[in-house]
Amino acid sequence: MRFPGLLILASALFAQDYSDLKAEKMAGNRQFTEGPVWSREGYLLFSDVPANQIIKLSSEGPAVFRDNSNGANGNTFDDKGRLYTCESRTRRVTRTDKKGNIEVLAEKFEGKRLNAPNDIVVSKSDHIYFTDPAFGPSQTEGRELQFYGVYHITPKGEINVIAKPEGRPNGIALSPDGKILYVANSDERNVRAYDIGRNGVPSNERVIVSGIEGVPDGMKTDEKGNLYVTAKLVYVYSPAGKLIGTINVPETPANCAFGDADLQGLYITARTSVYRVRLSVKGALPY
Repeated sequence: MRFPGLLILASALFAQDYSDLKAEKMAGNRQFTEGPVWSREGYLLFSDVPANQIIKLSSEGPAVFRDNSNGANGNTFDDKGRLYTCESRTRRVTRTDKKGNIEVLAEKFEGKRLNAPNDIVVSKSDHIYFTDPAFGPSQTEGRELQFYGVYHITPKGEINVIAKPEGRPNGIALSPDGKILYVANSDERNVRAYDIGRNGVPSNERVIVSGIEGVPDGMKTDEKGNLYVTAKLVYVYSPAGKLIGTINVPETPANCAFGDADLQGLYITARTSVYRVRLSVKGALPY
């Protein structure tokens, strides 16, 4: 015999209570932290954009992973352990193999230089998706494309535009099953969703979250499909776009990534520091 009421009660009892989370400071004294990504080798990488560095955060503490990073912003790994980076200063997307060799994947579209690639995600089937807004000097200095773009790079290296929104696209993430692509828009204060077909091409654009307080930036999903969006706070939404919780951080957050051996640590890059909160749910790595 089933007892639906008891099942609902049990589910509620084991649901994450975001109100009691305590943010632990993991690194500080940086200029502006962004682009966190967890390596399966047991460490976190994050960008310090103005310092032109990628930092490695391990059990031994923070250390410079890459100097002269070309204004590295968003980062991600694929299932082969290769690092993908959005370089805002050189206006390109690169991939670094495990030997340290750097390959340029995108720097132009239809013969014109990109604005300033911002955030990136790679699917398990090697489809690459990234945003290309224009913030700061990149809005006017030598700008060649007259639109903000969300792009798709196929496994064969072909680059296509997914969308040209009026506002600036920023954070980008995939659902746990890789069937939905999420894109945050900083100007419109919303998050759009796209269905991913078998060929990796996104379609069926729709807004699933609107009216976000603050400037929506980086985001990630957990294994249940919940979406963690950094803005004034870290806002947690259900797969249906319903706000289910908020996470307070001492500084304004810019991006986040799941990490630790159990993937239950949410690392949050926030201005001069990196913080971590421990959750009762695992993160969903896209690779």
